[in-house]
Amino acid sequence: MDQIQQQADSPPGYPWAYRRLVTLHDGRRVFIRPILPSDAPELAEAIKTADADTLRRRFLGGPPPVTPELLAHLTTIDYIRRFALVAIDPASQRGVAIARYEPVGGNVAEVAIAVSPDWRHAGLASALLLLLAKAAAERDIHTFTGSYLAGNRAVAALIEDADGPDGQLIEQGITEFSVALDRDPEVVGHGDQTGAGGAQRPGNAPGHA
Repeated sequence: MDQIQQQADSPPGYPWAYRRLVTLHDGRRVFIRPILPSDAPELAEAIKTADADTLRRRFLGGPPPVTPELLAHLTTIDYIRRFALVAIDPASQRGVAIARYEPVGGNVAEVAIAVSPDWRHAGLASALLLLLAKAAAERDIHTFTGSYLAGNRAVAALIEDADGPDGQLIEQGITEFSVALDRDPEVVGHGDQTGAGGAQRPGNAPGHA
């Protein structure tokens, strides 16, 4: 989707400042931007065609039924209490990752991310989480929480690299974490960035591989 089309489709309050062209560790480029309601058809296709491992990582099991109501909920957000980013492959113009936070009460939000298999282990998840944490901190979100499969070593390594979570609980193979966000995070600026947004880490924000 080109910029002119995005401007036509963007709802009031769309946060244009959160658009980034990022160069990943393997040299590939990816365009990160806040989600749009017009992303719904591609998101539906991505959920329906995702491999079992991706679905297991993202939903800790099977995905919910893909209904118009679900797609509207996932793609129509206020960009304040609810925020989501998509990563686009500039070559194919297809989405390759999505990250979001959803409020769970007070100043706490649950974070989740899904990355296509061919785009993992290149720093994309970390780049998404850095930008998502910046958005959250600027919107008075103090803490990220989330869950992942206990055997997902890539996620565990990223959390450990972020100085570890504030709390962990392992129950029935699922690890839960809670991390405080830096209230004044320094994240990648506008324009092209190298090394998956090689900026200072926002607090202890974790990522998913």
